[in-house]
This record gives sequence, structure tokens and C-alpha cells, in this order.
Amino acid sequence: MTTWSRSSTVLVIEPVGREAIRSFWLRTGLRLISSVARQVDSDRERCVVFVCGMRTQRLGAKGPELSVIGFGAWEAGGDAWGPNRSESEVMDAIRAGIDAGMNWVDTAEVYGDGVSEMLVGKALAGRRDSVLVATKVAPAPEGTGFRPEQVRAACDASLGRLGIDVIDLYQLHWPGATGVPVEDTWGAMGALVDAGKVRWIGVSNFDRALIDRCRAARHVDSLQQEFSLVRLDDRELIRWCGEVGIGVLSYSPLGAGLLTGALRREDAEEIDDWRASDGLTSGAHLDLAFAFVDGMRPIAERLAVSVPQLALAWNWRQPGVTSAIAGSRDAEHTRSNAAAGDLELDESTLAALDALIEASGSP
Repeated sequence: MTTWSRSSTVLVIEPVGREAIRSFWLRTGLRLISSVARQVDSDRERCVVFVCGMRTQRLGAKGPELSVIGFGAWEAGGDAWGPNRSESEVMDAIRAGIDAGMNWVDTAEVYGDGVSEMLVGKALAGRRDSVLVATKVAPAPEGTGFRPEQVRAACDASLGRLGIDVIDLYQLHWPGATGVPVEDTWGAMGALVDAGKVRWIGVSNFDRALIDRCRAARHVDSLQQEFSLVRLDDRELIRWCGEVGIGVLSYSPLGAGLLTGALRREDAEEIDDWRASDGLTSGAHLDLAFAFVDGMRPIAERLAVSVPQLALAWNWRQPGVTSAIAGSRDAEHTRSNAAAGDLELDESTLAALDALIEASGSP
């Protein structure tokens, strides 16, 4: 590895092929921005130029380097969050995140019954070498199911919708309730790694007991769990994951949109999507979210950042967390979310946020 003379901010590796480029990127988190060819001695060799993108952290003990903010494609499914206005708008948002330094995208088979995966695949066309893809299989009846043959079928279907030949991170979306032993399901996930269809495997919405049952058979690379300033229930579980080499991907780090600072109380109370049915837009939970936003505003103003950027920067700094998943179908919102990946909070800011947590009575 050498420094390219035209700029002190780039790195060069040579000579390399396509697989070596990807291997280097997975290990370092450096993003390919351009490649050039030049004469070296009498042979033409490739010089591949990388720049440091967003700050990255390793996923657990054995995983890749992930940008501390990842793109969440749940909304792209066009169901739980309301219909997509257009495919192009969704794909523009995904590409905006990648251009802003996000190096991974999270989706799932159940997001819009495959619609999210298809849009992610379209958005990543031509960019696959610099973006990691994470997706999930869900238990029946919502998803394909957790029997070994169902897991294999779900993986193949996701590969097809995404238009790729390997899934970087494959996850069990939530615990199954159909009687399939988790050991059988986890064994099928491991077999996909052995077959070269998947690189790393993880779980989502699992408790420690279930994670330990998986760990007894094969390493768990990641846990995806809801975690935000207004949802701190699993803080100790997340800390433990970090201690045992499991990377944590926090979803809904902005409290399902309630920590954006953009909602008025009357607007929140009129929300009629899944958040209303889950009780997030009324009562004590809404009061808690607005109290946090009010407390965060002066801190954000002092730092010259937005409230959601502050919430995201706090999130990825927490012990055990590798990356926070931020989803949006708006390109400008996505770019703003990505900026939180370069926001380093000092100890006084973290202490101020801890004081808000303590005042809220959260664990």
C-alpha cells in the first residue's frame, strides 16, 4: 500500500483484481472512488484509489468494517410506512446514502413482500463492489419460514430479487413460534455460509437465551435490535454482545421518527401507520419522545447539528453498537443522517445526554 502522489488523502494498492479490491475494502472499510491504469516497468498494472469514507467499526469479532450509519430499507417496502411515491425517489435516497459514506444497506424479505429487496438491488446496480448488503429471513407465516429447507429457499429468492450472487449478512428476522428448534434454523444459516451464498450470519430481536443457543453451535456475527434514547430496554444485552464479539446493529435509532424534532404533537397523534397500532404516537411514549427532543435541542444548537444527527451520533457511540440503521425515502434526509457518522461527541455532550436519560427514568 502506497500513497498516490496526486493527493495525500488517498491510498493505492497495486496490482489487484476485482476480488482483491473487494477483499481489501471488506477488511479496511475504505471506499473505491476511482481507478486508473499506469505503466509500471514494462507491464500495465491497475492502481486502485481509495478514500476514507464515513467512520467505520468492525462488526463483532469476525465481521467486516461497517459505516457507523447504515441505510435502512424498511420504508422502501412501501407497506408499513405507506406507499412509495416512486421507485426512483427510493433509489435516489439509497444512492444518496452510499455517496455520503454509508457502506451497507439493510433490507428483508418481508419489507413489502420483496419490494424493498428489489429496489435495493436496482439502486446498487454497478455499485456492488463498494456496498455490503444485509437482508433477513422471517418465520412463517409472515416470511418464508425457519425450517432448513425454507431458509435455503428464502436465501435463493432474496439473491434473485437483489440481483447478487452472495449476501453479505443474512439474519433471522425475529424468533420463530412454529416449533422449529432454533438450532436447526441456525444450522441451516451456517450451511449457507459454507456453501458460499452468505458471508456472515446474525439474528434480530433475539434475547440472550436464544443467542446463546445459537452460539453453542456457531458464532453469531450480529444482533439487530431496537435501540434509541426512548427505547433502552436492551442496553445491557447490547453491552454483553460487544463483550462476547457479537456486533450490534441498532434499528429505529430515531425512535421510529419521533426523535427527528420535525413532528408537532398534533401531527404525531394523527399518524395512522404501524406506529399508531404499536402505541408509539400517544400517551407516555409520545411524552417521553417530546421530552427528549426538547432536552436535545439546546445541545444540538451548541454543536451546530440537527436533533436527529445528535441522536444518531449518540447511538453509534454506545458500548456494543457497531452501526445505527437510519432509513428514509428522501435523499436529503439520508444525506443529513449520514453526516452523523462523522460527528464525534465529547464527554460533556455525552454527559448531558446521560442526564436526560436519568431524568427520564429510563433504565
